[in-house]
Amino acid sequence: MSENNENKNPPRHGPRAMMMGAKAKNFKKSLKRFLRYLAPFYVALVVAILLAVASTVCSILGPDLLGKMTDVCSSPLFGIPIDFAKINYYGIWLVCLYIASAVFEYFQGFITGIISARIGYKMRLEISNKINFLPLKYFNKKSYGDTLSRITNDVDTITQSLNQSLAQIITSITTVVGIIIIMFTISWELSLTSLVCIPLGLVLVALIVKKSQKYYKLQQKTLGSLNGHIEEIYSNHNIVKAYNGIEQESEKFENLNNTLYKAGYKNQFFGSLMMPIMQFIGNLGFVAVSVVGGVLAVNGSIGIGAILSFMIYVRLFTRPLQLLASIANILQSTVAASERVFEFLDESEEEKQTNTKKLENVKGNIVFKNVKFSYDKEKVIIKNFNLEVKAGQKVAIVGKTGAGKTTLVNLLERFYEIDEGDIIIDGISIKEMSRHDVRKLFGMVLQDSWLFEGSIKENLKFGKDDATDEEIITATKNANIYNFINHLPEKFDHILGENTNISQGQKQLLTIARAMIQNAPMMILDEATSSVDTRTEILIQQAMDNLSKGKTCFVIAHRLSTIKNADVILVIEDGDIVEKGTHNELLKLNKVYASLYNSQFSEEME
Repeated sequence: MSENNENKNPPRHGPRAMMMGAKAKNFKKSLKRFLRYLAPFYVALVVAILLAVASTVCSILGPDLLGKMTDVCSSPLFGIPIDFAKINYYGIWLVCLYIASAVFEYFQGFITGIISARIGYKMRLEISNKINFLPLKYFNKKSYGDTLSRITNDVDTITQSLNQSLAQIITSITTVVGIIIIMFTISWELSLTSLVCIPLGLVLVALIVKKSQKYYKLQQKTLGSLNGHIEEIYSNHNIVKAYNGIEQESEKFENLNNTLYKAGYKNQFFGSLMMPIMQFIGNLGFVAVSVVGGVLAVNGSIGIGAILSFMIYVRLFTRPLQLLASIANILQSTVAASERVFEFLDESEEEKQTNTKKLENVKGNIVFKNVKFSYDKEKVIIKNFNLEVKAGQKVAIVGKTGAGKTTLVNLLERFYEIDEGDIIIDGISIKEMSRHDVRKLFGMVLQDSWLFEGSIKENLKFGKDDATDEEIITATKNANIYNFINHLPEKFDHILGENTNISQGQKQLLTIARAMIQNAPMMILDEATSSVDTRTEILIQQAMDNLSKGKTCFVIAHRLSTIKNADVILVIEDGDIVEKGTHNELLKLNKVYASLYNSQFSEEME
């Protein structure tokens, strides 16, 4: 890499799952904004709510009818014959109600599923569009893992929670309210008896949730650290072995794993208490209803069927209460996930331009005029930089790590905006051109040979979908990679992937061929030969010479042997040109460049 202070990303620790139970910084504000995403679906939401209510009402009417059937069946106890017509009547109604409940629940789930999927689709679309307009300085400050987590895990948390919670909230509230109403219509005495235990259960559940929340957060936090450790260590396992760091890293893993284990079982212990406690409270209510109901039945105040109905209602009553308690937790994490997505969407974008100019018939004359730039306002990287490059010149930029070499080409491509001064191409300031048009002027070959998973042809056509087969073949021949491709079983249709057996040099030659196909009027070559062997370096050098022939070209290189034929070599220190000339001229000066070259030559001789 050219600069240690450029393209500076924090260590990658992998996407980390959004913590369930994580709290939003500003719950009300984030919730209001999230509700705006639901605005286009208000009609569908109302329909879903009505369907959920209808489904719940049908299901909670069932025990009442079942109680009435029981009363009819138990009528011989009181000297009354069984009325089979009534039993058939109640039975038909029971079947119809349960079928209707299932149908309503299905359509309600279908609608809420569509709503949550569309909200997820909209958020991902907004995030995708946002990425295209974010300045590179954002990615310098944020880790890749954090950004990926917002795009994937946070949006997934929102959609899944929304899909589940919408239905559960509606159903649970309707169930609780509906059961209370029906119970009081049957017998207020039994209603009060069954409800008296509920406050005790709610208090106990609240205490457990509060206790388990602490361990859940610790569990998720440790899980994220453990995942990051695993990705970091096992993706560089050869380095860990080479430095005999296995014991040290194993100890770190063991400590994290041990913390995760303790937090996990404590969280599981407290979490698993909720269901037994609610069942215990339900059983208390069940016993109370049985005892009080028996007394009332003996007195003739209530029928056996009513007692049966109450027993079923007591069973039905505890589950929605438990769901509502867990939904509060889910809602909190959903809003927290939304807030992280909103933070990303609110990031400052690159300044939009209007009235831009287009450069026609590009020659390639470039002028840096009093350019000043800093990533951090307190530390200036480029100081009053001036340079005039003539069309067709090959300009090599050398210097120590952190001198500002890659920064110059980043400014040239408008990846960053300069603080002061100007960069002019063929008489037009790049500030007056759109970023898209500026970047079309340059082809780039970087040290990191980026290839995506897909066929060789798809990789070569990246950036120019209309490239012909003839152009592709010509480019690969000029890039010294055609013979290699032609010996592959699938040739240009060979799929490149993570485990593809292609060397670093071959990947680099493919990126050079891709740049040739793009055929931009100017070129930027950023240490394209720094990580290959000498023989492959010669092939890459030949390919780069073919690529840059007749074009204005900027070459950043650590291997000074590759830039001997440059028209002009710039030696950069602290953002300034300290030496300028051809290879031979700079050797005669016997200063910085000569020192760098002689030190490399001595290393190669050794």
